[in-house]
Amino acid sequence: MFDNINIVLVGITHPGNIGAAARAMKTMGLSKMRLVQPKQFPNADATARACGADDILFNVQVFDSYEESLQDCHLVFGASARQRMIAWPVLTPKACAEQALQLQAPIAIVFGRENSGLTNKELEHCNYLVQIPTDNTFSSLNVAAAVQVITYELRMEELKQGNFDSPLPPPVSAESMEQLYQHLEQTLIDIKFLNPNHPRLLMRRLRRLFNRTQLVDSEINILRGILTATQENIK
Repeated sequence: MFDNINIVLVGITHPGNIGAAARAMKTMGLSKMRLVQPKQFPNADATARACGADDILFNVQVFDSYEESLQDCHLVFGASARQRMIAWPVLTPKACAEQALQLQAPIAIVFGRENSGLTNKELEHCNYLVQIPTDNTFSSLNVAAAVQVITYELRMEELKQGNFDSPLPPPVSAESMEQLYQHLEQTLIDIKFLNPNHPRLLMRRLRRLFNRTQLVDSEINILRGILTATQENIK
């Protein structure tokens, strides 16, 4: 049931947190972990804190770049406690689990650094922001604890739904979305709608708009066709 769900940990400093996250995942039936630029891995502390979830650590995928870790994913959830300057679609862990289990395509649930979480640039690659409803006066959660909360909700949703096959086509991959954003940005520059020297927050707002829609292949082909025709007509 969880074969398509990837838990992605970005820039983890303490290897013990990687092991603890692996333990949290295994208790809820998840097995696929991806690490982006971990400071220390493999490491004995990670193995010790995994407490028997060694198979997850053995099969972990390690990536040099954040974008590469998401390329094959069709839906990306970013876990973060911080409020952002630009409002992003926000889900509870329960709502995240409900959406995640509707797809039969690779998805990612991303957790950021221990001290600072995900950057705004990293969040731009996420369809949704997932926030655990902690107390307003103290919202700091250890990354492994955050993984445990969200994987618990995935487990509960699995038990509720059983084996559910979505009749809807999966959203396009993160790689296809990045290609669309690059094409869109260049077209906006070509028609002089976007000044590359003073871009402001235009592309970030457009990313938020399209990330909400969860485009499928046929829709992205239409949009890129429109952009190509626009570029050809202004030449």
